[in-house]
Amino acid sequence: MITELLIIFVILLIGSFIQGVSGFGFGLFAMSFLPFLFTIKDSTLLVVSLALVLSISIALQMFRHIQWRVLTVLLAAALAGRVGAFFVLHNYGDLDILKTFLGIFLISVVIYLFKSSGPGEGNRKLLDKTWLPVLLGLGGGFIGGIYAVGGPFFVFYLMLVFSDNKYAYSANLQLTFVFTNSVTVLLHGINGDFNGEFLLYFLVGIVSVLIGSRIGIKCFAHISQQNIKKLAGIVVAVAAVNLILFG
Repeated sequence: MITELLIIFVILLIGSFIQGVSGFGFGLFAMSFLPFLFTIKDSTLLVVSLALVLSISIALQMFRHIQWRVLTVLLAAALAGRVGAFFVLHNYGDLDILKTFLGIFLISVVIYLFKSSGPGEGNRKLLDKTWLPVLLGLGGGFIGGIYAVGGPFFVFYLMLVFSDNKYAYSANLQLTFVFTNSVTVLLHGINGDFNGEFLLYFLVGIVSVLIGSRIGIKCFAHISQQNIKKLAGIVVAVAAVNLILFG
């Protein structure tokens, strides 16, 4: 038990550090490894609950940069996605096949991260399309509600909106996580999906994510986000292949 808790602590510490530095990545990193210890359902509920604590912590430190009106449509669509994800995770969250789907999705995200050089002028023109926040909100809400890795959908949109202000980007991204993760925790809490062992892992996780995120935020202005993205991408890719082959 002690060894397992230590492994979980380290996984969550690294994931929260990545999120503190880059604005997202906690769920991607944690969900690359936790499914080796738990089912997808238990892994997602732990990560989403801790991501809620983590995003609140970061959002409070960047609160003055939040722009509420920008998020209205995105969050409304994300809400619908999270409600749909609740039914999938509750009914099918213990199936091993979901680990294979997760591995495939993680590899897709890694490929995107390595190929993407940031939002260009062509992509910024998409901001005039009313369907963009709806589509990305639904995608981020649904995938995030099942696998706790919906961040890339929100990152893409908010990088377009706040391409010239990394503090506004990070603050509004964290607020998006606060909202969506609150919905998931509330729905599964009402449904009684949290078991007795969850509290122990959650308490260990809180300590881990608070330490990791604070270190990450302190390094925010000094570490290249590009280098962090590459390193995290390699680690996630290796874990994703293992999930597909051995999950």
